[in-house]
Amino acid sequence: MKKEIEVFEYSNEIMKALQTGVLLTTKADDKVNSMTISWGTLGIEWSKPIFTVFVRENRFTKHQLDKKPEFTVNIPYGSFDKKILGICGTKSGRTVDKIKELNLTLETPNKVSVPAIKELPLTLECKIIYKQKQAEHEITEENKKTFYPQDVDSLFHGANKDFHTAYYGEIVSAYIIE
Repeated sequence: MKKEIEVFEYSNEIMKALQTGVLLTTKADDKVNSMTISWGTLGIEWSKPIFTVFVRENRFTKHQLDKKPEFTVNIPYGSFDKKILGICGTKSGRTVDKIKELNLTLETPNKVSVPAIKELPLTLECKIIYKQKQAEHEITEENKKTFYPQDVDSLFHGANKDFHTAYYGEIVSAYIIE
């Protein structure tokens, strides 16, 4: 059962959870993939509630988002198995079916094609309404050195050479799975 929520009434819980990790879930070509993220913004743009996610160029998740411009954000609410965030933050959906490996429960979405994850029950369903690749020359040198070192291979876990694309997702449904 889903309890519909007013997303901004839960903004504190959402932003606190984001600091330690939430799941960004995608679905394209019938493949569901979840990736742990700790960068994101919650706000309003064009008079719409928005959740913006930032995804590096070489991530499988970016490929999924570019194919199917929808996602869910799955947020811990209450107790949960921290192993979920660990696996989803270290393994690539290119080679691992993380949903199967973690035995996650997929919940039917309300308004998008991407399922929710029952184990992380506070869910935002989002449709991408804008995307933009970061402009390297607009990032401070300090942040480039810290977050985008160029002396690493960008395909491996922990690699952070690549810049991000920002995906602005209009929040079309928000709920807690009970």
